[in-house]
Amino acid sequence: MAVRGGSLLVAAIDIGTTYSGWAFSFKSEFDKDPTKVSAKVWTGSQLLSSKGPTCILIRPDGKTLEAFAYDAENQYSELSQSGKHTTWYFFRRFKMSLWNKPIHKETMVDDECGRKLPALTVFSLSIRYMKEDLEKISENRVAGLKPDDIHWVLTVPAIWNDSAKQFMRLAAEQAGISKDKLSIALEPEAASLYCRHLPVLCDGESSILTFQTGKKYLVVDAGGGTIDITVHEVCAGGNLKEIHRASGGDWGGTKIDGAFMNFLGQIAGNTTMQRFKDENMEDYLELLRDFEIKKRDIAVGSKTKVTIKVPSTLFNLVEEMTHMSMQDKLTSSDYGKQVSQTGNKIRLDADLVRSFFSTTLTQIITHTSDLLEKPDCVGVEAILMVGGFSESKLLQEIFKLTFSQLKIVIPAEAGLAVLKGAVIFGHCPTAINVRISKYTYGVQTTRIFDEKIHPSSQRSVYDDGTVRCINLFDIIVREGDKLVVGGAHTQSSYRPVNESQKSMNIPIFISRNRNAKFTTDLGCTHVGTILVPLAGRGTDRSVTVRMLFGGTEIIVECVENATNRIRRLNIDFLT
Repeated sequence: MAVRGGSLLVAAIDIGTTYSGWAFSFKSEFDKDPTKVSAKVWTGSQLLSSKGPTCILIRPDGKTLEAFAYDAENQYSELSQSGKHTTWYFFRRFKMSLWNKPIHKETMVDDECGRKLPALTVFSLSIRYMKEDLEKISENRVAGLKPDDIHWVLTVPAIWNDSAKQFMRLAAEQAGISKDKLSIALEPEAASLYCRHLPVLCDGESSILTFQTGKKYLVVDAGGGTIDITVHEVCAGGNLKEIHRASGGDWGGTKIDGAFMNFLGQIAGNTTMQRFKDENMEDYLELLRDFEIKKRDIAVGSKTKVTIKVPSTLFNLVEEMTHMSMQDKLTSSDYGKQVSQTGNKIRLDADLVRSFFSTTLTQIITHTSDLLEKPDCVGVEAILMVGGFSESKLLQEIFKLTFSQLKIVIPAEAGLAVLKGAVIFGHCPTAINVRISKYTYGVQTTRIFDEKIHPSSQRSVYDDGTVRCINLFDIIVREGDKLVVGGAHTQSSYRPVNESQKSMNIPIFISRNRNAKFTTDLGCTHVGTILVPLAGRGTDRSVTVRMLFGGTEIIVECVENATNRIRRLNIDFLT
């Protein structure tokens, strides 16, 4: 595998929907054992965990970080108890604010009480916290560590769009990470790399490392927010290639939490639950923590009731706002035969708890089944389950029952596989050397109008009298195409329309149609722009634009044909 040069240390930051963390390894350690990765152990009250909750507390000025993870939860709870929390900003599970929606530099995100701040501020402060926290620890290992000695890796879901990736890169740069010292790693890819290096994943032959050249396996990265799925094939030399484009959806573990809270809302009343959250944040978080632990242990055939400790503040609020006790509310509800109260605890039938998983599991299994039917995925021999949600016994058992003909591989550190794999990716950026294009990418351009082939709806007369066909979708790469890392794809030359142009805006469009003709076609979306500077005058100043798609981010090179000057430009996906 190719190894990144010049960096003494590779450090990875993983901002998850539910939990976040950082990890690093020195090049000398990596050379001896790629899996020797140091990760932070997070502490909160009496808790020890390999990741900390994705929570950030920001001071009333909206710009200064006060605390992160468990410290943020605890300090905000103290502020809430004294009534001083109303001017502070407390954000939880904010990663999903970037999922499947238009993203701009000015995109706002709501905190737990509905107060807004720029998403860029929230993400950059979170990254800065983990960056500085990691630097303190690593400097204890090697004195005099300089910024140029560290290469940073930031993880993102493979199913995120280009604007979300650019947003995360921008947030990292605002957090103090140099552009040329930053890589973006795709989460399921990182996990796959980590598991390829583990000597043993489980009993028998179900080790990804044992897979020989040509073997295929599916990676299910089940996180708190999204289910992110890729399909890999083992290449000669141990590298990997993607054989089907990344896919998935927002079916992560937080959907189970949402179903549980909806259940409580039906019992206690949604208004009561909102007030409970607003006035008793510490108790609210403690309730969620307890459910988070219990939901991981529920299994397919279990008949054991699930006991959840409920804060007394919620019992009191129910009585105050509904004039009924929680016991009476439970008895009179549709769940009367499935739930009981004993002291400060409620006991739920196992079937009821499993019902919280029902919709999410159906979506995951249906999507995975459909994926395995794709021609590209014929011959898949195993499913690798990683991510925090993969630690759920119910999810594991459903996969084993549904896909009994396949090997189901679950590493011991499923929740840390992405983070540790991101460190390996930083050392070996070309370890995955082929990816599949998720979209058809093209450039909006014009050509001299030809009435024999161009529709009249796209005919336009310019100021100089030229008649041109507008809104042409000039395809650069098609959905499903294999993209080799470092390889150039279709390139095209463009000329300015006006003699005095100082620059040329080249609009980038995407489509799911492999044969898109016009940017106005149904399903075509404008996603970004390349700004190409132009020297001299005239309309014959052609520029050749080529895009390199094989990496985790798109690289654009522009060549002025008259001078052969090459510029490396960025596509602005956040316009």
